[in-house]
Parts: sequence; structure tokens; C-alpha cells
Amino acid sequence: SAGTYWDESKGCPKFTHLAITGGAIGSGPALSLGASLASPGKRVINIQADGSAMYGLQALWSQARERTPVTTIICANNSYAILKVECLKQEVPNPGCVTQAHTDLKGPVLDWCRLAEGQGVPAMRATTVGELAAALEKGLHTDSPFLIEACLA
Repeated sequence: SAGTYWDESKGCPKFTHLAITGGAIGSGPALSLGASLASPGKRVINIQADGSAMYGLQALWSQARERTPVTTIICANNSYAILKVECLKQEVPNPGCVTQAHTDLKGPVLDWCRLAEGQGVPAMRATTVGELAAALEKGLHTDSPFLIEACLA
């Protein structure tokens, strides 16, 4: 969740932030492609949850084809976490096994590096803060799209 994002980013250098207004998921890969095409020469960073990214996976292919400087960070928690939040909002008392199965991305586990590379986008997996820093360093200094799978689970 981006709950603390706004407070934490106050001290950052000036940047443009694009976000959905609610009620939909999966637009990040396409939004980042459009932002990059609309602002040639600017680096675009897409911070994206793994579940919602599956709705827009094909945008990675377009990023590769157009050679857009988009760095996508997949926050991989192997879950449709937003759907779990919606269950709480609907006051579902004890989600059953069917509900749990539909909010879980563990069977089969998504391999974001292979998915990205299959679309023509180089990728790195980060399981530690140090690996994430190294992957960001590489991704931010690449003239084409780059994906980082940040393993959170």
C-alpha cells in the first residue's frame, strides 16, 4: 500500500506522479509506457504490485519495442493484496479456501525476471536491500526498459 508514500516523498527532488484514482488495478505498466512516450528523455519509474501487474504484462513488450527508459519495480508479495483488503472492507468474516485461492499467487509462483525477459526487457531479482540498491543503480542507468523483481514474501 502507498499509505505513507506521500509523507515519505516530500523531501525528494521535484517529480511527476501518476496514480489511479481507485477502483481499478493493473494500469501501471501502460501508464509508465505512455508517460515515457510523452516525455522523451525522462526516466520513468513504475512501482507496481505483482498481482495487478499481471493485468498489464503486455505493456513490457511495448516498452521493449519502443526502447522506453522505464524502470519497473515489481513489489512481489505473491498475493492479490488489494483483493484481501476488499474482503476486509466487505466484512467477510472468515474467507474460505476458494477466496484464499483467488487472492494467492503462489501456485504457480510468478517469475517476473523470466516474464520480463520473455517480453524483451532485461531484469534482476532483489531479495535484500543491497540487491535492490544494485538493481536500481543498473536500472536507472539503462537507456531502455528494465524490470526489478523486489521479493517481499
